[in-house]
Amino acid sequence: MSASVLNTGDAATRPGTDNFPQPDRYGSVMSISKNGFHRIAYVEWGDPQSDRVALCVHGLSRQGRDFDLLAAHLASRGWRVICPDLVGRGQSDWLRDPEEYNLPQYSIDMTVLIARLGIRKVTWIGTSLGGLIGMVVAGQADTPVSTLVVNDIGPFLPWQALHRLASSVRTSPHRFPDFPAALAFYRQSLAPFGHLSDAEWDHLARHNVEQLADGSYRKYADPEITAAFKPGWYFNLSLWSTWDSIHCPVYGLRGAESDLLSTSIANEMSRRGPKATMVDIPECGHAPALMADDQIALITGWLE
Repeated sequence: MSASVLNTGDAATRPGTDNFPQPDRYGSVMSISKNGFHRIAYVEWGDPQSDRVALCVHGLSRQGRDFDLLAAHLASRGWRVICPDLVGRGQSDWLRDPEEYNLPQYSIDMTVLIARLGIRKVTWIGTSLGGLIGMVVAGQADTPVSTLVVNDIGPFLPWQALHRLASSVRTSPHRFPDFPAALAFYRQSLAPFGHLSDAEWDHLARHNVEQLADGSYRKYADPEITAAFKPGWYFNLSLWSTWDSIHCPVYGLRGAESDLLSTSIANEMSRRGPKATMVDIPECGHAPALMADDQIALITGWLE
């Protein structure tokens, strides 16, 4: 396993630029699956020697730059923040076998990243799939996860919501004729993220696509990332036993209009296992973007 760190002046690592804060460092680490090695890319913010370290892990079809505003805010308060692109997304490699896009592989990759960066204890901030991976890692014996923040995800996912999410990703366009078309798509498909500014929508879209030689754009994502959700399969996903194995403090955010995390599941999360502190985010579905000042303040206020 190896890692590389690139300086912030290497424009080749940037899918686009905007007026948002830029990461302090860019890097990558090599991890392994059943079919060989693959590269996991990440961006890093803040003091690399800080003993307060946060790992921000994104959702199913997203990438690490979703956390730019939260990461910059935490870095300004003395945190070291690492935001990876899960395998198959963003600047990371695609897997040779799409069947391996699953929780065990993601957990291995993130554990490799934590180990390679020499992190002993980490605050895990995970949105959707990123929160599920966090639960799996936090539920292990001698875990490096000392604090867990889960954004609009719980240890039980109804098949209807899983089917909707996987179908939405599977049937969405992978290429766009121009950037305005890509931007329009993301404004519509990510509408449950909440009320965002034009600049924030631009940021979310810009870092999720790349421009091709013919001027068109394509997603920074393997079209096969939903291979584990086979069409026609209808099943609930339950990680309650994993949840009950978590012993660190847990903070849970829930989009008040979410179809992936119900009120009853959120209430159960506060009653059993780590007994999470849960809060609803109004006027959001799945999942709050964590870009608004009040959402960032909820997280930093609870952490500090």
